Amino acid sequence: MRTPPAHVAPPDRALKRHRLTRITLASAVVAALGASGIYIAGAQAEEVDVPGRVQAEAFAAHSGAQTEGTGDTGGGRNVGWLANGDWLRYDNVSITGADLAARVSSHNATGGTVELHLGAQDGQLLAAFPIAQTGGWQQWKTVTAKASGVPTGAQTVFAVMKSASPSDFVNLNWFTFGPPAGTSPSASASASPTPTASSAPSATPPASPSASVPPSAPAGGWVPVDQTKWNKELAAFNALKPKAVPPGTTRVPEFHTDCGVANSAADDPIVLPGLSGASHMHTFFGPKVDAFTTTDKLFAAANTCNAPGDKSAYWTPELRKDGKPVPIKSMRIYYGSRVKDPSTVKPFPPGLVVVEGDAKRQVDTPKNAGSNQFWCAGSAEIGRSADGNWPRCAPGGNLIFQLVFKDCWDGRNIDSPDHKSHMGDPVNGVCTGKYPVAVPDLSFMVNYESLGGDGLSLSSGKPSSMHGDFMNAWEPERLADLVKSCLNQNAKCGIDTTFAGG
Repeated sequence: MRTPPAHVAPPDRALKRHRLTRITLASAVVAALGASGIYIAGAQAEEVDVPGRVQAEAFAAHSGAQTEGTGDTGGGRNVGWLANGDWLRYDNVSITGADLAARVSSHNATGGTVELHLGAQDGQLLAAFPIAQTGGWQQWKTVTAKASGVPTGAQTVFAVMKSASPSDFVNLNWFTFGPPAGTSPSASASASPTPTASSAPSATPPASPSASVPPSAPAGGWVPVDQTKWNKELAAFNALKPKAVPPGTTRVPEFHTDCGVANSAADDPIVLPGLSGASHMHTFFGPKVDAFTTTDKLFAAANTCNAPGDKSAYWTPELRKDGKPVPIKSMRIYYGSRVKDPSTVKPFPPGLVVVEGDAKRQVDTPKNAGSNQFWCAGSAEIGRSADGNWPRCAPGGNLIFQLVFKDCWDGRNIDSPDHKSHMGDPVNGVCTGKYPVAVPDLSFMVNYESLGGDGLSLSSGKPSSMHGDFMNAWEPERLADLVKSCLNQNAKCGIDTTFAGG
């Protein structure tokens, strides 16, 4: 029996969605990814491939999209948490007639429209689908629209969300652009190939959704790991002999890197690749980053991180005080392990990118709210801001945020449509099921030159929208040595395999 995911709307007028963790059973389950609000149908049946449909999650680029396992007929995934101004881009779409359709759901009384534009977000209007309440976030309805024309050849189509509501107002499952032409439009791409090399992780990772985007496509889809490269790095790691742990070493699986600020920009090469200025402001640590940064480019870039071999990029939303950027005091990234047996941890696969947190989460975080909390380091908290969301620190301290990433990998993909779904959490201290490969646990420790209080905001909004991005560009030999000697041996290290006590 398949258990469909369900958004739950609270009784407030804005109908903001709760991110609920659901405990489910059997072969078709739903796993909640922390506070991100992403639901992933576990071990669900393959999505039914219908000729002529463009699956909503097969976008080539997006702003504001998150995916989840769908309860709609046919299975697979849908795109959710869509609000006014969000958009999805589809490449190489064949428009075969004027009769268009979209599969939608909504639990927002305000409603809105989904506009289809050609070539750009503000390009020629092709059609607009009206959106009204359907009875729930997983109550699906097919709506139709007439195209203003039927252009020939492959098209780039932007689906742009329009609504007067300040909250999410629509989910999308698929589109059709006229009658079927005999084959699925090229925007619906095939699944990632199954790894077959003998040195791949022994557990069988889950199949990627049938609408995944091939590796040559822009970020925004499922991107499979370079299996040949990964097998080579894994074989070298397995053959590596760890350094002896001296007496007095603290038995904690840990090493770290300290990174300086490289630049700030309204770019995000993971979420909005190739779209300069399309994001909120980010503070980038390590290398200088722009919308065109890729993992391959990082290896040749200058880097401010002090761990030898760390060419990776890290970034967070910009913190502001009365509209001006707050200086960074320090940024330390800890690499550790949350699994019961740290000897099972493997290095990150080549090209891995990950986003942790939810830039769209806009809820209050008063003291002891439990998550997405800024706190005081080096001194006591002596009060809160007028809105209750920010601590006030006593002199001698500073504002700090710790962001912990997921550390179980699916073993197949280095990116996913929401940049999160290829990663998961340990279950009872073990990486298993859909996420069988234990990798280092990242923890951002961002220290700000601020005592907190009034006038603070993130470029993404409230403190609850705090999030972080990681683009792996560790030199494989350096990372392998740190994982093998420090994490696997449950030993505390610094920026290299120099062991530490205390």
